[in-house]
Amino acid sequence: MRLDKYLKVSRLIKRRTVANEACDAGRVLVNGKVAKASQDVKAGDQIEIQFGTRTVRVEVLDVQETTKKEEAKELYRYI
Repeated sequence: MRLDKYLKVSRLIKRRTVANEACDAGRVLVNGKVAKASQDVKAGDQIEIQFGTRTVRVEVLDVQETTKKEEAKELYRYI
């Protein structure tokens, strides 16, 4: 699954366009490397997102095309 779509489906970022912009600005790292929005994400990857002064690090547990709001938190785990 594309990185920008995963960020939206998992609700880490609310909109796919915002996820695209974050990737283009270099604020999203996958496994320690700056990632483009089109990069594939799979279970076991570590994603780091920089929100201003705050940094969020998560590990991908599962990849799904769609999910309910309540189940979105089961797709990743905070590190």
